Amino acid sequence: MKTPRIAQAVQLAALVLALALVPVALAAKGGNGKGADPSSINLVMVNDLTGNGSPSWGDTVTFDVSSTATSSPYVNLSCDQGGTLVASGDGFFGSGGWGQYMTLRSTLWSSGAADCTATAYYFDGKKTVTFATLPFHVDA
Repeated sequence: MKTPRIAQAVQLAALVLALALVPVALAAKGGNGKGADPSSINLVMVNDLTGNGSPSWGDTVTFDVSSTATSSPYVNLSCDQGGTLVASGDGFFGSGGWGQYMTLRSTLWSSGAADCTATAYYFDGKKTVTFATLPFHVDA
């Protein structure tokens, strides 16, 4: 009888497909199957020279960083104008952190608008783990 063999083949194929999709489903929920990872990064204005409430050249910013990691987080800020890197720097956002305030200018960035990305990361003892990114525009 061929019908039981076909039914078994269909069941086996469905099982293989279901097992193949489990890692994809877990990855979409932050890898632990319990929902999205609450790690985040948000821009905070420190010195708003233009008073417009959004980042402009010369303003000073910091970041509100939240992570479930046991290691203290760092933030890398990089800014470019038309694809040319004009500013880059790292700050430590753990307790007693240094470099938490970043001014949106540099020797290569003397004026004008730029596109920036803040990348939050930590070291797990073996490698760097990025847990959040925040792209934002800086006005001239």
